[in-house]
Amino acid sequence: MDRGVKKGDTVKVHYAGKFETGELFDTSREGDPLIFTVGGDDIIPGFGDATIGMSVGETKTISIEPEQAYGPYKENLIIDMPTQYFPEDISPEKGLQLNIVDENDQEVPVEITEVRDDYIRLDANHPLAGKKLIFDIELLEIE
Repeated sequence: MDRGVKKGDTVKVHYAGKFETGELFDTSREGDPLIFTVGGDDIIPGFGDATIGMSVGETKTISIEPEQAYGPYKENLIIDMPTQYFPEDISPEKGLQLNIVDENDQEVPVEITEVRDDYIRLDANHPLAGKKLIFDIELLEIE
């Protein structure tokens, strides 16, 4: 069956994700391929949409703007937590990933971006928010 990918298909791909600088941030090449349903919620929209029309064995390079990836970077997702409210059993360090509980009792992943004497700055943005992403995609299979 030699046809292109369409919405609703489950596909298997290998990919390499890079920033505009060429720095690699993620790849499936050393592990298992990525399997997802095109048009589903399990993948960023720009990535899934880019596979539509591809044939098995085809490769392509795509560029995805933040709005079709992890969204824009939002300043309102920066939280300055007074040091006295930070859990005593955790040593705050820049780059540390934590989960906090919001006012709706939902866990929110955050990263410590700054440690001061009087506050700890937490960033609840996705690490790839606000970034243009470049992907090399190889379609391995349409299931």
